[in-house]
Amino acid sequence: MQCPVDQKTMTEQDFGGVKVNVCTEGCQGLFVGWIALAKLEKTNQGMSDALQAALKYPRHNDANRGPLTCPVCNIPMHHHLFQHDNEVNVDECYKCGSFFLDSGELNEIREHMMTPEQEEAYAQKLLDASPAFQGMAQEEHRDRQRADAIAHYTRFLRVSYYMTGK
Repeated sequence: MQCPVDQKTMTEQDFGGVKVNVCTEGCQGLFVGWIALAKLEKTNQGMSDALQAALKYPRHNDANRGPLTCPVCNIPMHHHLFQHDNEVNVDECYKCGSFFLDSGELNEIREHMMTPEQEEAYAQKLLDASPAFQGMAQEEHRDRQRADAIAHYTRFLRVSYYMTGK
């Protein structure tokens, strides 16, 4: 497998029961499937010399490079913030579900892992910043008020109105 950044050969390494392709000859980037990444993203998960070495590499991410091509699917990967870390950008192949992490990004993900409460607050912050979401929320509120009003004015049509007197 060729590294999507520098086209050097990546070698498969064992990160404590998790197989990861590492660009050992070049950029030290990691190409990993989403299931494997889910196992490695939490601190204290996976133990091996290869993992420990990867966690020590300094973070290097060229913000000026173009989109990467997935070495498995040969389609452009999508560059975005990692789901559980609002500080680290990753490259993801939406077809095969694999990720490319630049050197040091796995360590950053592990250090900045958000708690469930932080994830919820971050998601709410993103939604609040979205004009489309705000419009939908206002529409839902109006619909709920309309439904409540209809239920109030048609309460005498329900059998329970006559049984309880409400």
